[in-house]
Amino acid sequence: MSETHARVSVRILEKEYHITCPLDERADLLDSAEFLNAKMREIRDSGKVVGLDRIAVIAALNMTNELLKMRNRDTHLESDVGGRLRILRERVESALEKGQQLEL
Repeated sequence: MSETHARVSVRILEKEYHITCPLDERADLLDSAEFLNAKMREIRDSGKVVGLDRIAVIAALNMTNELLKMRNRDTHLESDVGGRLRILRERVESALEKGQQLEL
């Protein structure tokens, strides 16, 4: 293993996994594993899903759904911000052309 990589042990639903990752991503990996473990415990403890593989798939689907919703929301926010900036730029340019003071 090189000096730029770390071997990390994570525990998810009482099972230990050894993962190699870049040193600067170690904390993110540990946070991700803790988050995944919490989500999988939630699903397991609900009693509605049985089996580690099924729990993992449901957790992955739930987290992917959350990610896609956030991406969609971010896309809409970027679009709104872009539109507002365009309008503001046009107002500034118009005011500069007229030599007027802009009132925001």
